[in-house]
Amino acid sequence: MRELSLVVPMMNEEDNVKPLFEEIRKALEGIDYELILVDDGSTDRTVERMKAEADSRTKVVVFKRNYGQTTAMAAGIDLAEGELIATIDGDLQNDPSDIPMMMRVLKEGNWDVVAGRRAKRQDGMLLRKIPSKIANKLIRKLTGVYVHDYGCTLKLFRNEVAKNLELYGELHRFIPVLASLNGAKITEVDVKHHPRIHGESKYGIGRTFRVMSDLLLMLFMEKYRQKPMHLFGTMGILSFLVGMGINFYMFILKILGYSIGTRPLLILGVMLTFVGLIFIVTGFLAELIIRTYYGAQHKKPYTIGEIYKGK
Repeated sequence: MRELSLVVPMMNEEDNVKPLFEEIRKALEGIDYELILVDDGSTDRTVERMKAEADSRTKVVVFKRNYGQTTAMAAGIDLAEGELIATIDGDLQNDPSDIPMMMRVLKEGNWDVVAGRRAKRQDGMLLRKIPSKIANKLIRKLTGVYVHDYGCTLKLFRNEVAKNLELYGELHRFIPVLASLNGAKITEVDVKHHPRIHGESKYGIGRTFRVMSDLLLMLFMEKYRQKPMHLFGTMGILSFLVGMGINFYMFILKILGYSIGTRPLLILGVMLTFVGLIFIVTGFLAELIIRTYYGAQHKKPYTIGEIYKGK
């Protein structure tokens, strides 16, 4: 088993391929490593240039289509064979020279995950830094996992931790939360960050809404992943009891001779009763799905067109 596997998701980074290889080789000299480059549906010459640069320690994984950064990262981790697994962006904004330092921190402190924290982030203030700071603070507050820079791709894991992350969708930015759910010990270190020189950023302000949606999912997974009935059942019982209370009140009024047929309160009572029942049934179904999930075989959420190994 190699000492390190370095996973790099790539998409339309043809001008960054050669300098990326040069920086990785220089930074990891003396380390027994493998480099896994996962092409996520590039439409330029990225794949061609990766194959040209590949050596015996390199695997170039080519997706049949674009699946997203999280899936590319998951595929690379699935194929990784190193005792430690590092992830890094392919645009050279992360610096591979930080990896040996992170390896020392992980081993000396007996950590499971070392997360990078961009000390002097080289991105735009309005569209990148401010939304990122707000999102990071909100995630820390709601999840209780106190990592300061969730958006930094540069991270180092023990093999068994990375393999059990269960990455899908766009959950790569929540890796510390996913690792924490599995009991991993996490620390963070300051890392270098460079401005993008070649290519265009794949991020935009629109991802803020996706982050918020994924955050709701993370909160559900953290608190109710193995017991969804506790969430849906509680909401259902409360709604059902309030609805029945209102209905009983309306029933008393009807006995006393009051007209209740046109009262909005009657409609609210009936609606809350049925909504409560729906929540309870949803809880039952969620419990069955969770049990099916844990008992089912894992199916990969991507299709690999080719794996090219350098010579």
